[in-house]
Amino acid sequence: MKRIAVLSAWSIAPVLVLIAFFIVPVGAMMGQGLWPGGRFDPGGIVEVLTRPRIRQVIAFTLWSAGLSTIITVVLGMPIARLLYATTWPGRRIFAALFLVPFVLPTVVVGVAFRLLLSESGRFGFLGLDGSATAIILAMVFFNLTVVVRIVGIAWENRDPRAAEAAASLGANPMQVFWTVTLPALAPAVAAAASVVFLFAATAFGVVLTLGGLRYSTVETEIYLLTVSHLDLQGAAALSIVQLLIVIGLMLLSSRVGRSRSTGGRARATPRPVQWRDAPAAACLGLGFVLIGAPLVALLSRAVRFDGAWSLEYFRRLSAAGDDPSIGVSLGDALETSLRVAVDATLIAVVLGLWIALLVTRRPRTASERRLLGGIDAIFVLPLGVSAVTLGFGFLIALNRPPLDFRDSAMLVPLAQALVALPLVVRTLTPVLRGIDERMREAATSLGANPRQVLTTIDLPRVSRPLVAAAGFAFAVSMGEFGATSFVARADSPTLPLLIYRLIGRPGEGHLAMAAAAAVVLALVIMVVVVVSDRSHERGVAQW
Repeated sequence: MKRIAVLSAWSIAPVLVLIAFFIVPVGAMMGQGLWPGGRFDPGGIVEVLTRPRIRQVIAFTLWSAGLSTIITVVLGMPIARLLYATTWPGRRIFAALFLVPFVLPTVVVGVAFRLLLSESGRFGFLGLDGSATAIILAMVFFNLTVVVRIVGIAWENRDPRAAEAAASLGANPMQVFWTVTLPALAPAVAAAASVVFLFAATAFGVVLTLGGLRYSTVETEIYLLTVSHLDLQGAAALSIVQLLIVIGLMLLSSRVGRSRSTGGRARATPRPVQWRDAPAAACLGLGFVLIGAPLVALLSRAVRFDGAWSLEYFRRLSAAGDDPSIGVSLGDALETSLRVAVDATLIAVVLGLWIALLVTRRPRTASERRLLGGIDAIFVLPLGVSAVTLGFGFLIALNRPPLDFRDSAMLVPLAQALVALPLVVRTLTPVLRGIDERMREAATSLGANPRQVLTTIDLPRVSRPLVAAAGFAFAVSMGEFGATSFVARADSPTLPLLIYRLIGRPGEGHLAMAAAAAVVLALVIMVVVVVSDRSHERGVAQW
């Protein structure tokens, strides 16, 4: 009982933060849909769902997410095999390049595809600008990394003995793949597909940038109902529908993840690339074009002016604060983003480390196991709620005592920290669970108190992964657009909000300025991610 009391006391602070800045906002959002005007009225949700546009939005959300998931999996699996199951010069460089899309903010991806597919773009002749196809391509671009990494790692770590036995019995390579390899990879493929569908169904910046008012998903429709139409009940009702869909997907993904087989201890050795890998090589080339073409279009549009190489658009951005239609310069927006990202990262890292240390304690009784399991589960919840829903909840809940944060400078960092928090927790918990409990017991037997065990055993082991988690939390904060679009002040937008503001202005000049701002944002994020990832790799090598 004493140990349970200690664990419960240790969990009070992070749980209170979660209640105040997640449960309360999301609960207030649900209240707007179910209790409009203080009276229980579930018919409001039914009324929203019967609107023709809402039905179209839900149908487009499911269709676009499903189609992009199928394309991403079909394209990503051959790439994963080529990058993780074969060996050839430059393989690791290509594997690193396929990580780039996932760390880019969605609004940057949207700008890149607009530049590529616009009438003046490289592929403007296809007539895809503003089309549903453009949205699908952008979703595939953003989520291809998920399939390549999840399936590739499973392919790399598969037990080769079953495939070798099938081959020795006369099965050809295609038969081995369909009867042995694919069933072994099925859990990883299913897990990757569920994550891609989740990301595609909750896409915000890409759809808002490329689809406008013509093509809208549930995520963007919540934003439009709130900002453009002031229909809070409709937005809240749609948020509830989205919340139920996302939670269902999260539960499905969790079940798939638990069902994944760990296999034996044997690990497949990458084989030399062969002629039969030509179709996979073609997929790799197609994926490389899909990733590279938008980024090249983004960079070239940012540094060309009147047909010549120039930094004119960066100079215009530096003076944009004097333009009433923009109202903020590149330097001011970047400073705001950096300041907010630092605050959000500190909050996410402190809370994430606290939670990870708590939930990885070795339970000694069934009661402790239930307590720690419950704490672990509730801190996964922010991962299952979209950033737009969270931002909307902040807007309607944190505007009165005792949670009146309307004028607080911490409102945006708190929103972004909650978006990044599950990422930090999920990065640190496997490392902490991998620590041999006998090391802690040995330190205790030598007279170390709990604080000394923490500082000499746990923290040194987790220091390098903590740097990586902080880097990714910083990247998430720098590129966060959904929640920030609700709670940021109009006179101090972050860099993603400035980019979206520029996109909304008429004229090619504003689109080129948006490209220049997107280049700056992408470079900052990529530098931070590369530095933190290299630090993590050095730490892993040392351990």
